[in-house]
Amino acid sequence: MSNQHLAGPIGIFDSGYGGLTVFQEILKKLPDYDYIYLGDNARVPYGTRSFETVYEYTKECVFKLFDLGCNLVILACNTASAKALRTIQQHYLPEGKKVLGVIRPTSEVVDQFTKTKQVGILATQGTVNSESYLIEINKFHPDIQVFQHACPFWVPLVENNELDSEGAHYFIQQDIQQLLQDAPQIDSILLACTHYPLLLPIIRKYVPEHIKIISQGALVADSLEDYLKRHPEVEEICSKGKQLQFFTTDDPMDFNEKAEIFFGKRINSKHLKVQP
Repeated sequence: MSNQHLAGPIGIFDSGYGGLTVFQEILKKLPDYDYIYLGDNARVPYGTRSFETVYEYTKECVFKLFDLGCNLVILACNTASAKALRTIQQHYLPEGKKVLGVIRPTSEVVDQFTKTKQVGILATQGTVNSESYLIEINKFHPDIQVFQHACPFWVPLVENNELDSEGAHYFIQQDIQQLLQDAPQIDSILLACTHYPLLLPIIRKYVPEHIKIISQGALVADSLEDYLKRHPEVEEICSKGKQLQFFTTDDPMDFNEKAEIFFGKRINSKHLKVQP
């Protein structure tokens, strides 16, 4: 092997459960690899925290996944991708280790979904404040206009399994109306938070039919498949044994129960301490 690294699982990190919607799509597309999922549930939510805090938390978790043998880690979390990815990539990566996020793969292909060249983005406050989507989409497609809107209540609705409650309908309708008022010409809306696909049935109800709704999971999975093809040196240090492991920084019983909502099947997680 050209690389001194032993092959190891692909790490998938999220601040909590949302990344499981991305993981589910990655697993559909690339079922042969080993994976370790880590949810930092003890310190959730990331969306409202400062750049420094999100960066520190993300770095601790990524290095924990490296310790567990991962050579490639996917930040399946928009807030972590927005606030921590670049700094980790530029300054702190041990040799032979790679970290990828969810913002770039989504931004690269957004032009395929819009004819009016006007795209709406629904995300957490942290992702909106970071302006990462504005920057990335502008880099690949300077002709596309991006309209962002933060939806602070959506994540708690999903985490509390209020997927079809009156509250969910109320907040989703409000947020979508606000976005459409600010940007009447948009013809596609990107759900830039991994929790939001679970609210799709309600979102669809309040979004006019001609507007496409884009979820990230499948786009990230396609992008990862493409990345591994283009980087055989990384692909060869990803082990293939179809083994899945799940870790949470909080209570595994609680994690298992909620994770099923996101992942679509029962999982069995273990507790992991990440703070140094």
